[in-house]
Amino acid sequence: MNLRPVASRLAVIVATAALASAAYAHPKLLSSTPQENADGAAPEKIELHFSENLMTQFSGAALVMTGMPGMSSHAPMRVAAKVSGSDDPKVMVIAPSQPLPAGTYRVDWRAISSDTHPVTGKLMFTVK
Repeated sequence: MNLRPVASRLAVIVATAALASAAYAHPKLLSSTPQENADGAAPEKIELHFSENLMTQFSGAALVMTGMPGMSSHAPMRVAAKVSGSDDPKVMVIAPSQPLPAGTYRVDWRAISSDTHPVTGKLMFTVK
């Protein structure tokens, strides 16, 4: 009995299943710096670490100041920041143009990996 045709078919089935599952993988936010709901000093940059390599040309983020100390009626205000990839294709970097003053902040992010399905989310943190 020749097992080569069976082994070849099995290899094709396994490879097809692996490719199909990779094609449907969506990027998930695994961690961030600063962490969700962190209180601390103003970060020079915000890093979002995802489970998949990002397509940086289609992914992005907005940094929004949502509150200032002593100003309860402060409307959310977009903060100028540069959004880029990093040496690690799974990391998005948000670098504010100027040091962040005390207040609460939200990062609204959109991540797209090779499956081209957009995934969005939010990250909140406070600068003391």
